[in-house]
Amino acid sequence: MFIEKGIGRFVSSRVRDIRPSGIRAFFDLNAAGGEGDIIALGVGEPDFITPEKVREACIQALREGQTKYTSNAGLMELREEISAYFSGSFALSYDPEQEMIVTVGSSEAVDLALRAVIEPGDEVLIPAPSYIAYEPITHLHGGKIIEVAATAEEQFKLTPQALQAAITPHSKALMINYPCNPTGTVMTEQDWLPIAELIIQHNLVVISDEVYAELTYGRKHVSIASLPGMKERTIVISGFSKAFAMTGWRVGYACGPRELIAGMLKIHQYTAMCAPTIAQIAALESLRHGLAAKDEMMASYNERRKLFVAGLNAIGLACHEPEGAFYAFPSITSTGMSSEQFALRMLKEAKVALVPGHVFGSGGEGFIRCSYAASLVDLEKALGRMGRFMQVMQPV
Repeated sequence: MFIEKGIGRFVSSRVRDIRPSGIRAFFDLNAAGGEGDIIALGVGEPDFITPEKVREACIQALREGQTKYTSNAGLMELREEISAYFSGSFALSYDPEQEMIVTVGSSEAVDLALRAVIEPGDEVLIPAPSYIAYEPITHLHGGKIIEVAATAEEQFKLTPQALQAAITPHSKALMINYPCNPTGTVMTEQDWLPIAELIIQHNLVVISDEVYAELTYGRKHVSIASLPGMKERTIVISGFSKAFAMTGWRVGYACGPRELIAGMLKIHQYTAMCAPTIAQIAALESLRHGLAAKDEMMASYNERRKLFVAGLNAIGLACHEPEGAFYAFPSITSTGMSSEQFALRMLKEAKVALVPGHVFGSGGEGFIRCSYAASLVDLEKALGRMGRFMQVMQPV
């Protein structure tokens, strides 16, 4: 019989070693100290609700009793629609039957891709700052993270020089996320070309998280998989959470070489079985009849981006112009505070919730992440509070 006092010893060392989510941990630990009218710019979630047509399609499907499992790989109609969407939007063609899998959010797709690719001891290269989930997932599967510096001087872009310096004989995969969370950085075709050459030269596989692909401003998204020689070594991951305002529906997908997708499907069928049927039906409706709503939301994010970034610079928080996603990543070095100190004080004294940059890995210290996927009213109120804080703050 197990004794309650000692049960913790059965938790695996890999699980013990990973840190809780820096974003969630920050709010769990500190939100209690900021009761009241808090403006939340921390979590990357659209303030829009899922469009009515999509919700109605789900309701109708429930009335019709569409509540059984789908194929492990997902509804064929949805995969066919994703294939057509990718072909028209990103100049990428995938076989919906063998080169695609529908997952429980893009998060599961990231997990499946890393599990399918890496062996214990393999190195996974990740430009940093980066989304916080990549490192712990890699660690859980026995891989080793090698951070590749993406600096503010380079607008947080991945450069061939930095990538070359990080590659070793043990490097197996490059995990990328552009448009980038947390920096809003976008990579162009010209940015990708020398990177692609290095990837091919060193025989790396690429896991490309493109969940913000639709959210680019002033330029069209370029997937690294669309470059010569890259499709056959790249798993492209995306989903419906961000651009389609469907965070709670948990529908993502991965496209890639059939051998890699088959490996991911093996794991998926033993764990998640399939993405929720009703959510897949909603995602299908989003692609068939929700693209206009997506574009309207995109235009609203662009308006908010311009207002918020200009406001940050005006109050003394220098911020490069994000060209994608819905995050601003301003520098707080002028305050003399660490990113965590700044975020804690902003929460407690100004009632604005932000994310300290250090949780996003190397290069994140000295910055904070602010989501502008909030209403214009809230963004203007937040800028007012932040501006007053900047005027009266005292260095710690």
